[in-house]
Amino acid sequence: MMNNKKDIVRLGKQLAFLLRHDQEAFSKGVIDGNGWRHVRELCDEQGYSKDILEEIVATNAKQRYEYNNDKTKIRARQGHSIPVDVGLKEEVPPSILWHGTSSRLYDVISSEGIKKMSRQYVHLSGDIETAQDVGKRHVHKGDKVIVFSVNTQAMHDDGVKFWKSNNGVWLTGYVDPKYLKSSQEY
Repeated sequence: MMNNKKDIVRLGKQLAFLLRHDQEAFSKGVIDGNGWRHVRELCDEQGYSKDILEEIVATNAKQRYEYNNDKTKIRARQGHSIPVDVGLKEEVPPSILWHGTSSRLYDVISSEGIKKMSRQYVHLSGDIETAQDVGKRHVHKGDKVIVFSVNTQAMHDDGVKFWKSNNGVWLTGYVDPKYLKSSQEY
């Protein structure tokens, strides 16, 4: 098992790519249509060990990864840019969800809404604190975190679909600017 936290963070980021964005592996069938990748392949071909994978899964604060029942396969729970189906079930969202981002994107989001960009879904948070943490990842020097509150009740009433990932992230296809209730800078 690795003791160096920096190595685990680096390998965790690499794992996020290998499970969510590796188009070549998806094209070759290394990642199946449900997002599963064999643990054995990650160990034999990508330099991971079962212990390292276990540590990444166990210590990931966002609970991004999950194993199949016999731990022979692993996948990311959401955030893919490759077209996989992780078996999400449609759910009714709470009346308000939040989206954290950088202040440099405020004008674009206010006028164009929240787009999924290269991912399959827009990601929304169930609480402000999580949205702030997400926003911090998008902040560059001189930027601040912006958290938008989203009127998900109105979206749902208007027929917009929502799914909730196994780790609590709410997903939808697009958030029209008319559903943005307010924003707060942090």
